Amino acid sequence: MAGRKPQRRREFGTVRQFPSGRFQVRYWAPDGSRRKAPETFATRGEAQTWLTLTKADIERNHWVDPDAGAVNFETYAMKWIEERGLAATTDELYRRLMRIHILPAFGGLDLDGITAPVVRTWRAERLGVTGATTVAKAYRLLKAVMETAVDDELIRRNPCRIRGAGSERARERPTATVDQVDALANAVGPRWRLMVYLGAYGPLRPEEQAALRRRDVTLEPLTVRVTTAAPELTTGRRVEGDTKSRAGVRVVHLPAFLHIEIKRHLDWFAEKEHDGLLFVGERGKPFRRSTFGRRWRRARTAVGLPEDFRFYDLRHTGHTLSTQSGATLKDTMVRAGQSSHKAALIYQHSDDTRQREVAEGIDAKVRAARDRDASPRSRGREAR
Repeated sequence: MAGRKPQRRREFGTVRQFPSGRFQVRYWAPDGSRRKAPETFATRGEAQTWLTLTKADIERNHWVDPDAGAVNFETYAMKWIEERGLAATTDELYRRLMRIHILPAFGGLDLDGITAPVVRTWRAERLGVTGATTVAKAYRLLKAVMETAVDDELIRRNPCRIRGAGSERARERPTATVDQVDALANAVGPRWRLMVYLGAYGPLRPEEQAALRRRDVTLEPLTVRVTTAAPELTTGRRVEGDTKSRAGVRVVHLPAFLHIEIKRHLDWFAEKEHDGLLFVGERGKPFRRSTFGRRWRRARTAVGLPEDFRFYDLRHTGHTLSTQSGATLKDTMVRAGQSSHKAALIYQHSDDTRQREVAEGIDAKVRAARDRDASPRSRGREAR
């Protein structure tokens, strides 16, 4: 009985020429399926080179299924947001960035249709119609989504490769003087003046103040305990939950001059129950950003502060006063509930007055040192 003929080893791929003169490449994918190159080639050499490179990618596990990226970007991106388990404010921000800035350009494309040139063109167009800070936020979000697509092996490389495009270069925020803080507190009215002081001398975030309750305040020692935050969404709904970071849970010791302010507020305006809110409106409802915002804008104008001075800028004032009083960077981070040195440094400022104080301090130290050094020499000359 004749033996079986040995089977011919299967070739990885083949190149064939069409009647048109162009060349087609076919090859075996890792899953055992027969695939075609996504394009035809003008010469046999070009076709063979493509086949060789594809084989090398498969052997090094660098091959990406060309059909894997045929996933609609909008579908993938919205699922990406849903799966993140984001805080309410972050979820709202991401959806707004998607709706206004990202989906109009990329929503109809597949993941593999978003290329580096397309991203560069989109960013340039966005910079022409909106602020650089917003564009940086949108770019970071797009980059994060596409990076996950790389991890999911849907695309080979992240098309967001513009160096520095996700960095925000916000200008230094203004600070208020002690007199201006007092004037703002007087101008917003008795019910809200403590918010101004806690914003400046806490320095507490607005969403942290919104969540404060009577039980969080002690008069001896004078402290407020921050455990939660209640940011307000654009719909006007407040969502009470965790602080901005783990560092946000803290006990803040307040300067003694605020004792009378806190005592009066507890007696006159805070809800009376032990668990009652510290800040409520005239009708007993949690304060609204829109209502307080009108008072804030009128107060800001009355005091003579610029239109871009935000309530949040009171934190810059508090940070600056803390460092000028001798607090270390770590002290200010703990006090303000910040988890990174970079975030803390944003809030520290050194104006002309402080620079003069620093120069005067250096002058005094140098003079004192020179006097100490000169004294022994003087005594030596007198002895001779």
